[in-house]
Amino acid sequence: FQVQISIVLELNILKKNGKIFVMKKLSQNQALELAFNTLQKNGASKENALPLAIGIIDAENQGIKSHGFHYLPIYCLHLKCGKVKGSANPILNTISNVSFKVNADNGFAHRAISLGMEKLVPSARENGISSLAITNSYNCGVLGYHTKNIAKEKLLGIGFTNAPASIAPFGGIKPVVGTNPISIAIYHKGDIKIIIDQSASVVAKSEISVRAKSGEKIPEGWAFGPDGKSTTDASIALKGTMAPAGGYKGFGMGLFVEIMSACLTGSNLGIEASSFANDQGDPPGTGQFFIAINPEKFSNNFEEKIENVVQSIKNQENARVPGSKRIENYKININNEVSIKGELYNKIISLNK
Repeated sequence: FQVQISIVLELNILKKNGKIFVMKKLSQNQALELAFNTLQKNGASKENALPLAIGIIDAENQGIKSHGFHYLPIYCLHLKCGKVKGSANPILNTISNVSFKVNADNGFAHRAISLGMEKLVPSARENGISSLAITNSYNCGVLGYHTKNIAKEKLLGIGFTNAPASIAPFGGIKPVVGTNPISIAIYHKGDIKIIIDQSASVVAKSEISVRAKSGEKIPEGWAFGPDGKSTTDASIALKGTMAPAGGYKGFGMGLFVEIMSACLTGSNLGIEASSFANDQGDPPGTGQFFIAINPEKFSNNFEEKIENVVQSIKNQENARVPGSKRIENYKININNEVSIKGELYNKIISLNK
């Protein structure tokens, strides 16, 4: 798969909030090659680079750019400083016929998760339910990408992942749990129909990171500064804490995910994990936990029930099924070029020199 990067690009102009951005446009194959080659150039083996590169392009196609090429320079930084092991060799341990665990060896989560899925999926098909723990892991990107991969196998996919602490308990100002998302994806009538993928915070931390780099303000209620007061300055927000979604309920959800993905897998807690954003500290050593369920083993009318609940949402004007936006984005974007801001593209090209 290794190829030389020689990409003929189409220019495009994007206007956003009064600013003009020059965009670079790549074909789907060119985009994948760029991500794959850049990761290898910065120390990742091809076995570790390819699953992550595919995840990066999937995020771009879903319209979740904060987890696409935007994150590639950070991945490369972490390869170089040793926060992630480019030559990692994840090891799969079969605990029982329905329980599996992968030691990610402080490498990229994507390869470790892919290895575990090889056991998780057939086990769930046969037994009705199966579980997969990932330890000594790293940022898994878009959690819904992984549950979607389970759902593609006509299974119900559930996922948890923890992150470095960034949310304070309700009434406190010191972070204890990370943004800690939970995701569920459901296959129905030949396609993925539902993807619930939400963090314990009002918004994913990467969304604030994107705005900090561009100098764009964040909406009121997204985050707090180090003093515990609400802020619209993204750079100050990154030094403070994220606002939990729904107040104390958001922190409770984050704590639940922490238990599932860190305590249950033997991984680092959010308060023990190093940052996903800088080059300080040891490998974060966070964890993920996945559950795959075969609906046919439990219900004889699962599809009918899903159809009823989906239609009850669609029948309401302006209502949207969770995940429908990213699902539609993917269907459209998979057949089009991938657009990257010129400044980001130039930074990525510099990482290949």
